[in-house]
Amino acid sequence: MKPKSKKSGARGTANPGVKPPPKRSSRRAEADPLTLSTVWHSMQRICREMRRLIERTSQSYLISELKDISVGIWDGEGNTVAIPVGLPVQFIGAKYSVRYIMKEYAGDIHPGDVFLANDPYKGYSCHPPDWGFFRPVFHGKRLVFWTLARAHVEDTGAAFPGAYFSDPYDIHSEGILVPGVRVIERGREMRDVLRLIYNNVRLAEGVRADANAMIGATTMAENRLHELIGKYGMETVDRCIAVMQARTERAVRAYIAGLPDGTYYGESSTDDDGAELDVPVTIRCEVTVKGERMTIDFSKSDKQAKGFVNCSYPTTYSVAMGGAIIFLDPALVEYHNEGTMKCIDVIAPEGLVVNAKYPAPMGGAPVSMGHNILESVMMAMSAAIPARAAAGWGRRYGQYIYGISPRTKGLYVFPGYHAEGGAGAVYGYDGYQGSASVGTLGEISRPNTEDCEIKYPWKFVSRGFRKDSSGAGKWRGGPGFHWEVENLGGDAGVHTGAGQGETTFSHGCQGGKPTGANQCFIVRASGERMRAQVHRLHHVQHGDRIVKDTSGGGGVGPPEERDPQEVWKDVYVREIVTLETAREVYKVAIDQATREIDWNRTRALRNV
Repeated sequence: MKPKSKKSGARGTANPGVKPPPKRSSRRAEADPLTLSTVWHSMQRICREMRRLIERTSQSYLISELKDISVGIWDGEGNTVAIPVGLPVQFIGAKYSVRYIMKEYAGDIHPGDVFLANDPYKGYSCHPPDWGFFRPVFHGKRLVFWTLARAHVEDTGAAFPGAYFSDPYDIHSEGILVPGVRVIERGREMRDVLRLIYNNVRLAEGVRADANAMIGATTMAENRLHELIGKYGMETVDRCIAVMQARTERAVRAYIAGLPDGTYYGESSTDDDGAELDVPVTIRCEVTVKGERMTIDFSKSDKQAKGFVNCSYPTTYSVAMGGAIIFLDPALVEYHNEGTMKCIDVIAPEGLVVNAKYPAPMGGAPVSMGHNILESVMMAMSAAIPARAAAGWGRRYGQYIYGISPRTKGLYVFPGYHAEGGAGAVYGYDGYQGSASVGTLGEISRPNTEDCEIKYPWKFVSRGFRKDSSGAGKWRGGPGFHWEVENLGGDAGVHTGAGQGETTFSHGCQGGKPTGANQCFIVRASGERMRAQVHRLHHVQHGDRIVKDTSGGGGVGPPEERDPQEVWKDVYVREIVTLETAREVYKVAIDQATREIDWNRTRALRNV
């Protein structure tokens, strides 16, 4: 099937019910280069300052340690101005959230207002734990900007503590849903509204502190934007934004025009949907390049699932756009805006797992289907641009542990993101080590061991790279991890919704090998060892251990073409490849006694 060509706007065949506002009137006069550069980079700096403020003032592990944060700036019509830092799934499609709020509160938006949205259906968060605070910025009586701070809070009042419970009845089982509601009006906190919200979440004081950090970041951004307008004037700032967006659009169109026309295919599956266990759910993606435009079509993907892996259209749009952006001109990496989005269409028909109908649950969207959508786009784009080919990353393999802390006597929620494997290789380069999962594109930080042991009643027994866990290739993937922790507290629940990759794997490219299998075990204090599969709920007691072994990223190019010296380093310097794998997979013979490459045997193994 050939995807339909779209005339304008990356809206897809099933938009979320919000029509974009009328376009800003075009100003053809170019701003002077110095002013343009200053305004452009000021927007980037404001976003980075927002993120830094949240990191430094948040009290939660997820935000301050993992940095599960996204920020951005949109204009008064809901068009993207600046999105230089954050998680693709959280913020690239946030223009739909802005436009939803503008529609719901048309004629009733004022200076000093702040709106909260976490509802995937009304407000277009990717899943309920991602709370987004939106602040309108006015110049006089004119609405000129929106600032957004969005982050993953510790709890949303779902059926179980934390997030990613894999078998909810519907979206309402996944926590309180806030559909773009005003929580601050003209600078006055709406205490009754906030009291209702916080009364419906666990760990309310921590969630409140994180919310205040995000609100504070939007306030800071508003102040910085007023300073910028005061220095250059609104007309000049408007003109710079129009030029920024036009230049980005021209650059992206020119890059796409340089790609060979055609339709390229990619697919990716998750292990199951959490409700119907061991039945994979598959994303099928066709990327069509035609002239200066690109269409990303998910029409052949599986139907929406009973379980928690579904996505809304804005989530699919976000990660699909993120997958395309990483293959565009690297010089544009921090400067993508609405101009980029005018060149790329995303098609996701309603009723599929990529655009599910209410009330389908969506709690696993960012860590399950979101990753698979991105993988499928990467596979298709790697076929379109072989010289930029990128293999799949090690699959997400986290879990949430919750119980009563013996120290504080209160509830703790321990999100485990310590064992994720490395990045996939890209053409010409090995995959990054310890880069977490593909949906974050390296934005999530790996937590500090000592901080975790201080916060939670769990002892880290071991953590390190696994040998022979990378997808082999001329350029290999980053390695996977071994992670083992012991429960020093009492009874605790472990739900493994934030994981996949036990039965489905990320791709290799151009003869490179795919990722291997993830596996997790619970080892009882008695010594009994039991498998702990993903998308299930498990229970542990004092002295029990959780042991994880994860795969790394996929490889690019045939393994037997890898530089033998690099294989030698993988064995003896990096210590991530065994002698046997060096010989059997990479076709490099190393004398164990002398630790030197046997070049004659290596040439024989490689038939050269």
